[in-house]
Amino acid sequence: MKYLLIPTFIALISLTSVVRGEEGKLEVNGLTFKFATPWAEIQSTGMFRAGTLTAKVEGAEKPVEAVFYSFPGPGGGGDTEANVKRWLGQFQGTPESKREELDAGGKKITLVTATGTYNDGPPMGAKTPRENYSLIAAIVPAGESNIFVKLTGPKDAIAKLADDFKKIVLSPFAK
Repeated sequence: MKYLLIPTFIALISLTSVVRGEEGKLEVNGLTFKFATPWAEIQSTGMFRAGTLTAKVEGAEKPVEAVFYSFPGPGGGGDTEANVKRWLGQFQGTPESKREELDAGGKKITLVTATGTYNDGPPMGAKTPRENYSLIAAIVPAGESNIFVKLTGPKDAIAKLADDFKKIVLSPFAK
């Protein structure tokens, strides 16, 4: 019996390695976003949350979440400028920020990065100031409306995920 446990244990370890290396897919508004380790999909809660990815990162007390928002109807969720202004307004004072326009096969993805004291909390609830926090957010065109993707957390942790985040938001348009 004990001789059967060793091959079973080895098989389980091998299977776990294969699963970790697999690429995941998240479907939002007809677009397929691809992700890989350290990202994993978790169940989304909230009215306009269309998907949530989480990643465990050294330097963060808890896993960080990239939340995908989708609002119904043409222009749902507001235009690009209103969202950029709202995201920057979630910081105390004026955060250190950068805006990029990424070309995704003829589509324009707006990417915003900001760092400072972030006011963490629900849209209509009490906020907790988080010093030295960063936000990376993207506006991804999807038919008549946009998909809004937002990642916040400790500055160092978010910096480690920045390249992966860009790959994820560009992935529906990669050939």
